[in-house]
Amino acid sequence: MIEPNPKADLLRYLRDGRDALLWKLEGLSEHDIRRPLTPTGTNLLGLVKHVAGIELGYFGDTFGRPFFQEEPPPWWYTEDAEPNADMWATADESREEIVGLYHQAWRHSDSTIETLTLDTIGHVPWWPEERREVTLHHILVRVISDTQRHAGHADIVRELIDGSVGHSEGNDSMPPEDRAWWENHRSRLERVAREAGDG
Repeated sequence: MIEPNPKADLLRYLRDGRDALLWKLEGLSEHDIRRPLTPTGTNLLGLVKHVAGIELGYFGDTFGRPFFQEEPPPWWYTEDAEPNADMWATADESREEIVGLYHQAWRHSDSTIETLTLDTIGHVPWWPEERREVTLHHILVRVISDTQRHAGHADIVRELIDGSVGHSEGNDSMPPEDRAWWENHRSRLERVAREAGDG
């Protein structure tokens, strides 16, 4: 019989999302990891920076365990921060710095998750007063959802950059077809879309 361990299950899904997101940076140039590939500027390194901030805020400040003990960086969620500053890296912020911050966020978050029980109450300072009180369980589900969502964004952005696809290293979750098959498949979908649009 398998013993249930909800916290371990949740942590595993969070770690899977983290790994999938970082894997999308592998083998790319500084230019490619920063390129805005949507009208709203979505880019790979910005997604990593954003998710690092999500973890540091939700697993840090929410439970009285702030990561930044002194002055937070200018992109941090303060009233005077530039809008969307957490969604892109400046030329002075290196890949190593952003990825390093994300790894630090993992350790900080994991410590919170391992130390507290799932029913521990926290307070999200940037939420409306009437909704601020949350449990660690709620925050874990929320951060897993955010991380997996942004890993999906990264998956699409990476495909736009160089055609690379897949869920994670060693597990691409894709049918084993060649390039010609995919080109035919895409052409077929384009034809179907046009037919539906004309109908």
